[in-house]
Amino acid sequence: MASAPNLQFKFVNYTGLEEGPSVIIMGATHGNETCGTEAIRRIMAELDSGERKIAAGSVTFVPVVNPLAYFKNERNGDRNLNRNLFPKVDPQDFEDRIANWLCPLLAQHDVLLDLHSFNAAHGEPFVMVGPVNNEGPLEPFKHAEQERALARRLGVRRFVTGWMAAYGGGVQRRSRGNAAELETVLRYGVGTTEYMRTTGGYALTLECGQHVDPKAPQVAYDAIVNTLAFLKLIEAPEPEPVPFEEMEALHMVAVYDKLDAGDSFSRTWASFDPVAEGEQIGTRADGTPVLAEFSGRILFPDAKAGANSEWYYLTRANPEFGRG
Repeated sequence: MASAPNLQFKFVNYTGLEEGPSVIIMGATHGNETCGTEAIRRIMAELDSGERKIAAGSVTFVPVVNPLAYFKNERNGDRNLNRNLFPKVDPQDFEDRIANWLCPLLAQHDVLLDLHSFNAAHGEPFVMVGPVNNEGPLEPFKHAEQERALARRLGVRRFVTGWMAAYGGGVQRRSRGNAAELETVLRYGVGTTEYMRTTGGYALTLECGQHVDPKAPQVAYDAIVNTLAFLKLIEAPEPEPVPFEEMEALHMVAVYDKLDAGDSFSRTWASFDPVAEGEQIGTRADGTPVLAEFSGRILFPDAKAGANSEWYYLTRANPEFGRG
């Protein structure tokens, strides 16, 4: 870290003359995911030149959330910022220091758009969306209608829900029954959007494409413009929602663990590859085949996962998304 020059945190705010929501838009939460950074700098240049203006409400841009990871051009500085994102009384690493700056900033806003990219060699953009309205202990929420309406106007057609429930199910399965330990590990699943929801706001993570896909910055830029237009921060036509018949909505149902370092996939899987019920996904170290429990799509397969950690998720269609 000592070799990284001038590490500091930066945000830029534009506030209109009229009342409106407070929006925060972020890039490079992971340092090698720079499409959001490019798009944010592009829209800021338009605002600075007068080509666009914020007419109502306010927008805060954070072009580079994790400057250490960005400097290294790697996913993380010291660790994954998008896990265990809470203020820390005694920060232990660089990401803890980011959290102590970022979490109060998030809490000052109503809406978060966090712009990411993914490592898979192929795949289309998708958006991670929060839970339905609920008062449960895992992820209570009351803005599902607004969050999903915004998600359908970002310019992508694929939507994924169920992160915390699927992640929490895996944690509970691995837990030894210690309630304090369970709560600690569940907190590890909290990233930028989950933290934003704990503050009373709503939030979306947009995966704009593969890391080096030249189209990804345009996906991010279009999503920013659509967000500002839909929330009426800029004077522009309201973007139309993606039609229901063009949407692919998926719900994360379950996470499957790698139990032994010798567990292996049957082939190279990529997120959103279809799987059929009974299809072989991998093989345990003792030779037992790992079969799909139901038909759906695989998500976040991690061939390099360690023993007793997340290996892959399975999703199934969520036809009710956006209709309730």
